[in-house]
Amino acid sequence: MPTNSTIMNDGMPRRHGLYDPSQEKDSCGVGFVAHIKREASHQIVKHALVMLENMDHRGACGCEENAGDGAGILTTLPHPFLAKAAQHEFKEPLPDPGKYAVGMLFLPTDPTERQACKIMLEKFVTKQGQRLLGWRGVPTVNQTLGQTPRSKEPVIEQLFIQAADGLSPEDFERQLYLIRKQALHQIKDAGFDCSRYYVCSLSSKVLVYKGQLTAGQLVEYFPDLSDEDFVSHLAMVHSRFSTNTFPSWDRAQPMRFMCHNGEINTLAGNVNWMKARQGMMKSPHFGDQFAELQPIIDPMTSDSGMFDNVLELLLMTGRELPHAMMMMIPEAWQGHPEMEASRRAFYEYHSCLLEPWDGPASVAFTDGDYIGAVLDRNGLRPSRYYVTRDDLVIMASEVGVLPVDPANVKIKGRLQPGRMFLVDFESGRIIDDKELKTELADANPYQKWLENERIVLADLPRALPEHVGRLDPDPLSLVCRMQCLGYTVEDMEKLLIPMATDGQEAVGSMGNDAALACLSDQPRMLYDYFKQMFAQVTNPPIDPIREQLVMSLACYIGPESDLLETTEAHAHRLWLE
Repeated sequence: MPTNSTIMNDGMPRRHGLYDPSQEKDSCGVGFVAHIKREASHQIVKHALVMLENMDHRGACGCEENAGDGAGILTTLPHPFLAKAAQHEFKEPLPDPGKYAVGMLFLPTDPTERQACKIMLEKFVTKQGQRLLGWRGVPTVNQTLGQTPRSKEPVIEQLFIQAADGLSPEDFERQLYLIRKQALHQIKDAGFDCSRYYVCSLSSKVLVYKGQLTAGQLVEYFPDLSDEDFVSHLAMVHSRFSTNTFPSWDRAQPMRFMCHNGEINTLAGNVNWMKARQGMMKSPHFGDQFAELQPIIDPMTSDSGMFDNVLELLLMTGRELPHAMMMMIPEAWQGHPEMEASRRAFYEYHSCLLEPWDGPASVAFTDGDYIGAVLDRNGLRPSRYYVTRDDLVIMASEVGVLPVDPANVKIKGRLQPGRMFLVDFESGRIIDDKELKTELADANPYQKWLENERIVLADLPRALPEHVGRLDPDPLSLVCRMQCLGYTVEDMEKLLIPMATDGQEAVGSMGNDAALACLSDQPRMLYDYFKQMFAQVTNPPIDPIREQLVMSLACYIGPESDLLETTEAHAHRLWLE
């Protein structure tokens, strides 16, 4: 247990010695309740809160019984409740739904810093041509909180913004995205304590209530949630078990578009690739202001928060929510001979744009117009759903989270590996996985693009051009070069000769007791200083030979095109088996 002297002001221990807090490694509770026909009611919220409390065992708590890792709820904007609150707070009626947005903010407890943060946000509201309606202090009751969450408790307020005239709902959301990102950058540049500044949500569609709470504390802490006017046609909840990052107020879930039960094993690579891509990204939706959105990924958030950052970018730059989720969590398409050719081409094409965010995960997601869930390709996290005869859909990480009369159950089942469960509120129905993916796969001629642009290694000329020099066959010269580059007799006998004679890499079973390259007194090969980080630990363990249906080493390499565009030229990359 870290001492107070090793704790940073963001709640994470300081890096010291060989300890690095970024290496901290989840079995959260996740679920949602929604009315398929988009009928909003307070009962939906009450159902979700019951679901959350019944998943209390999924969340973690500290040594204090009343200190949780985090819990939260995401709903659509409860217009009757917000209209009543706005009239009380700043004596002004709210515009019609869709014409205004509400932000849920964690703010510093220091009055001077808090006011400075609010002024910066207001400045960017005006800069982006939107109208500030006012602020509302969110009532909270913290008597049941433990000492740890109370010591980091922020001031919580809501920000109301009216959309500029003639702005479409999509463009209004993009303006809100710009406002939030620009304000965050300026607040960081001003040197304020950003561990207490966080925008849980800023949207014309959804609203997030969350905190470093236990599942049972959420409704006690936020009296708003008990108001009968707090109505919604959907509610998504999460009970956190913080295995990848330490518990904090801002890392509680739901995030702005999703919540997550699991872990992203490929996180380091995903984050590094997104950093590398930023330089070539551009979007007609943001023009010259796109640079204001960078960095796309917040390095202080959890793996779920980083996933949410990238999902948000894909949505704000024009992709539909199901499309973005299929890009980030694709099915196991490479070893699936029965998959339709068009769907396989869809996944192969998008693998040229974005690598999978892979790992054991069940992800629930919503933007207010859709709500759904997707399971990782291995199916290592459970997800169960019920559909009732009165048009309720209930999805959670386990059964029994909400009492349902068996006579009222119309459909029940479990999410299959790689499959997507999706409710479309506009059409008022659950869209079948095959129908959804067929429609997206047929949207562009992905197969034709791949055939025209894909480069296969076997198709390249095998003969070396005459101007390429041959190696000097002199054994003495060869030994000299090997010594200069750090090769050893063991490298030659145990690694290179078996590879040359058998075409296979030698396998050993006794381990490696040589000193780490960084601690060795001997000269070492450059690559000895690097270690593979992909999927070092999974639970349960995965054998890539026995699990070849869902695992593959084949990939595209070579220069990438802009992630935010969709063109035939994106498939012009080298395919390696």
